[in-house]
Amino acid sequence: MRNSICLLLLHISVIAFSQEKQDTLKSKLEAAVSFSLNSNGIASIPSFSLGKPAVVASGNLAKGRFSYDPILAYSLEMKPWYIDSWLHYKIVLRPEFELKAGVNFSTFCSGFVINDEEILKAERYFAFSLTGTFRFSPVSAISLDYLSDNGQEKGSLQGHFVALTYDRSEINLGKKVLSSLNLMLFYINYSDDNDGLFISPRIAFAIRKIPSALFLQATQAIRSNISPWPGFRLNVGISYNL
Repeated sequence: MRNSICLLLLHISVIAFSQEKQDTLKSKLEAAVSFSLNSNGIASIPSFSLGKPAVVASGNLAKGRFSYDPILAYSLEMKPWYIDSWLHYKIVLRPEFELKAGVNFSTFCSGFVINDEEILKAERYFAFSLTGTFRFSPVSAISLDYLSDNGQEKGSLQGHFVALTYDRSEINLGKKVLSSLNLMLFYINYSDDNDGLFISPRIAFAIRKIPSALFLQATQAIRSNISPWPGFRLNVGISYNL
C-alpha cells in the first residue's frame, strides 16, 4: 500500500514538474518560522494531545509549487514529543482552488516508567496527505483533508484522518486588533479502537503590525469509542512568527 502511494505521488509530481518547471525556476525561495507555547499540547490532529504544556516550532521553505514544512514539538522539560518532515506539492494552483499532496516522515515519542526511571520510546511514521482548498475570498476558505498514517514499528498505530475545515482571517475588531477563526469537523479511524467524530474550533487575536498572537483551541468529542472518553479539551497558547 505504501509503495503504491509513493509511486502515485511520484508519477503526479513528475508530470506536474515537467509542466511547471519554468515557473518554479523563476520563483523565489520563501522562508518562514513560527513558535508557539501551548498549555495542553494539542497535536496537528486535535484528538491527540500531550496533556501538558508544549513548545512547537514550525518551519516553511517554499519555491514555486514545492514546500518543505517541518515541525518540532517538545514538552517544557525539553523532552521530544513529535518531529514531522512534510514535503508538499501543489498539484493544482488557482486563485479560487488549490489541490496539494504531501508525504511525511515523522517520529513520535512516548514515555513509560521502569524501576522509577522514565524511558522514552520513539516510533517512526510514514504519512500521505491530500488537501483540496476552495477560496471564497482572499480571507475566507473551506478545505477538505485526507491523511493516511502508517506506523513503522510493530504494534504502532495505523489509521486515517478526514477533516472539513472553514478558515476566516483578518476579522477586524476595532482599529488595532485582528482576529481569525478556524472551525474543523474531523473523523479519525485508527487501530486499537481509536475512532471518533470530533469538532475543534480555534480563535486567535493579534495586534496589527505585531507578529504575535494569542489563541484558544477547543476539541469536543461528538462520538467515539476511545477509552477513556476523550470529552472536552481546551488549549490556550501564544505564537510568534518570524
